[in-house]
Amino acid sequence: MLSQDSIQITTNQIKVTNLDSVALKILSHKRVDILGVNVSSINMHQALSMINYWVINRIPRYVCVTAAHCIMDSLDSAELRSIYNSSGLTTPDGMSLVWFIKTKGHKHVSRVYGPDLMLRVCQSSTGIGFRHFFYGSKPGVADQMAANLQSTYPGLQIAGTYSPPFRHLTHEEDQDIIKRINDTNSDIVWVGMSSPKQDRWIASHVGKLNAPVLIAVGAAFDFLSGNKRQAPPWIQNMGFEWLFRLGTEPRRLWRRYARYPRFVILAMTQLLRTKR
Repeated sequence: MLSQDSIQITTNQIKVTNLDSVALKILSHKRVDILGVNVSSINMHQALSMINYWVINRIPRYVCVTAAHCIMDSLDSAELRSIYNSSGLTTPDGMSLVWFIKTKGHKHVSRVYGPDLMLRVCQSSTGIGFRHFFYGSKPGVADQMAANLQSTYPGLQIAGTYSPPFRHLTHEEDQDIIKRINDTNSDIVWVGMSSPKQDRWIASHVGKLNAPVLIAVGAAFDFLSGNKRQAPPWIQNMGFEWLFRLGTEPRRLWRRYARYPRFVILAMTQLLRTKR
């Protein structure tokens, strides 16, 4: 079972239908350039308000939960940069991105981390009635996560789950999946695959799915199902979650995190150039 989160979502936080649409539009495009990727200058409360607003008003948007390795992936891919820069939100998932954005003067910014975002949206949506669909991970993982979430948040509406095969899907298979998800009348589709595969998927399926909001949350499925260990909060807050994950899955993740020193050098160079 998931532990109850200490942050309470108040009634005022989830009633977003009266928020000014122009202000919300400005907020959604307030971003900071980090090596060519425009990361949303946002905190968790603002992310919740944006997502709820899009769902209630049926506005198609996708959300990329983005860490430093995603920025590095985009250096050599104009297509990937376009996906991140065209999103409804590209959230600062890693502490290095939060620190970079704060250095640029955006003091309100906080980490919008995939597993935490999912917990907070699920918690707030029990009072609204949003229907959630979980797409991704190995067979059984999404089902276990759904059971854990419903146990933690009674009344949470799970529309369905699906674990796609780990290969390229044919057009016919993809159309079948779109129909399967649309038949559930979902409001939010959560996608748990590796980056950038999950980011390409949500960008290519927004508008094809009836659910207005698609959110890519990576390893959140594994963490919230109990399939993998999650770094303690104090390690996350220090910015060392990547080191914790490397220690738990060195063979799979060493290539990803071997690029972090280069990210730090390039990001620091960008900051120095901007100050000059």
